[in-house]
Amino acid sequence: MSNFKDTFDLYDWDSLEKEIYNFSSQDVQTVLSKDKITLEDFKVLISPAAKPFIEQMAQRSNSVTKKRFGNTIQMYIPMYLSNECQNICTYCGFSMTNKIKRKTLSDKEILQEVAHIKDLGYDHILLVTGEANRTVGVSYLKGAIHLIREHFSNISIEVQPLNQEEYETLIEEGLYAVLVYQETYHKATYKIHHPKGKKSNFDYRLDTPDRLGKAGIHKIGIGALFGLEDWRVDSFYTALHLKHLQRNYWKTKYSISFPRLRPHQGKVQPKVEMTDADLVQLICAYRLLDEDVELSMSTRESENFRNNIINLGITSISAESKTNPGGYAVAPQSLEQFEISDERNTEDIKRMIKSQGYEVVWKDWDKNYSELM
Repeated sequence: MSNFKDTFDLYDWDSLEKEIYNFSSQDVQTVLSKDKITLEDFKVLISPAAKPFIEQMAQRSNSVTKKRFGNTIQMYIPMYLSNECQNICTYCGFSMTNKIKRKTLSDKEILQEVAHIKDLGYDHILLVTGEANRTVGVSYLKGAIHLIREHFSNISIEVQPLNQEEYETLIEEGLYAVLVYQETYHKATYKIHHPKGKKSNFDYRLDTPDRLGKAGIHKIGIGALFGLEDWRVDSFYTALHLKHLQRNYWKTKYSISFPRLRPHQGKVQPKVEMTDADLVQLICAYRLLDEDVELSMSTRESENFRNNIINLGITSISAESKTNPGGYAVAPQSLEQFEISDERNTEDIKRMIKSQGYEVVWKDWDKNYSELM
């Protein structure tokens, strides 16, 4: 079984960029007349030529999403365990070059955060750390999962890439999903923004989802950080990555997230702007490409945008997020990884979702059903 890098090496960034920007309106109309959208069609749907067709794409995306997921939106919440990091990442507040107070939660502090989160109603939690193997390595993560697993149906992590055996250890402890973003698939740009630390190894990060698939994880989340490079080309590579994983690890579920650069300690400005309309176009294109993939929207985005995106293909959403370790109960004033935009509380988000005719889902029923089989 080949890893994604073998497929990745068959494509050239500049050639893809030229192709995507040269499609015509007729190309878009031809694609939208099809019942089944392919990867080649996806290029057309994310092209500038598809902008006038966003409304048509949105209506189809809404229909496909409701057919597959019903009128439901899953809610989750991130819990930051540590801001320790051994990497230099130009766009991240946790970068080791930033002179900030570092904090890693103790068991007692983790349980304080959990108590607050459970009071809000959450049953799906995302554990987040900086990338620091010595401080928040596998043993720390294993301990944290063991400590909280009785409180949550779904435990996901967004931490440093690990090897297959390490993932297997965490899965045995109760890990449900792993989110690992390539940030950008442009190798030269990736190196500029990750000059030092284990994260500077582009190929090791690229192969992380393959290691997860081989380890037998229930769900893998992938994506790119929009703003580092051209979002259209990065999104094609993400879609290419998704299709590779689905072919090779067909028992695993997949999700895609859409982070755009937000203000933080590093103050890096986006190289390429992604407008709200661009993001709507991309979300709809992903849904038309794949009716089963979960599409997730974080509190990075504005209140108004998140209100409107509910009907366009998104299946999961976070609320009341704190991006600093201990941000809910232990240390609310510690440094955030990035600034959130939608600051509404959980009850406000629930009301917004219900006002649009959707029901809030706290668990992954597919997982619970599978465990009964």
